[in-house]
Amino acid sequence: MIRRVAVLPQPPLLIPELAAGAADECAELREACLAAVRRLTSASPDWIVVGAAVGAPSVPENASGSFRGFGVDLGVSLSRVTTPETELPLPALVAGWLREQGGASSARVRLVDPATPPGQCELVGRELGEPAAVLVLGDGSSRHGPRSPGGEDERAVGFDDGIRAALAEADTAALAALDPDFAAGLGAGGRAPWQVLAGLADGDWTADVLYSAAPFGVGYHVAVWERA
Repeated sequence: MIRRVAVLPQPPLLIPELAAGAADECAELREACLAAVRRLTSASPDWIVVGAAVGAPSVPENASGSFRGFGVDLGVSLSRVTTPETELPLPALVAGWLREQGGASSARVRLVDPATPPGQCELVGRELGEPAAVLVLGDGSSRHGPRSPGGEDERAVGFDDGIRAALAEADTAALAALDPDFAAGLGAGGRAPWQVLAGLADGDWTADVLYSAAPFGVGYHVAVWERA
């Protein structure tokens, strides 16, 4: 039975070596993420990780990679087993870094394409079975404020307020009801992984939101769900 779920964003800025001059600005977000994954590891040292990447590439178990493509040759691994380095998509790289920081043994990554329809996302969630610890990676809208990466959209605030509320209430129905086109228009890369979560996390949960803000024009949410 699934005992704990951690929902996190996946900006490379989480990693101090990549954040450079913004490392201090990211400190609150980073600490919330690390607190969440430590709680995840206390449920199980072996995680299932859900994320989104174009084409939904398969990620080998125990894979290793590097953030070299993001400007720093920082190696990470999805397990404690040493394997040759391969090219990994961002969710897998972030999962590897979080695994190491959280003291987990392994992180098995399951990716979906960002355009996957809601019903198919929920089906993926149900097919994952009932792992004890699940890490869900995805960002909110990238259109908060005039200096945001996607350009300002006044609807971004309401969208991410809704995501925060859904995560705070463990409201899988609200996540399942997210409109793919609306989310895509707001640059919300977390829509598909959140809807995988909606298919995965049936039953009653207690929820704890550790962080919810848009410090760089992108909505970042950190939450932990536990079985009630």
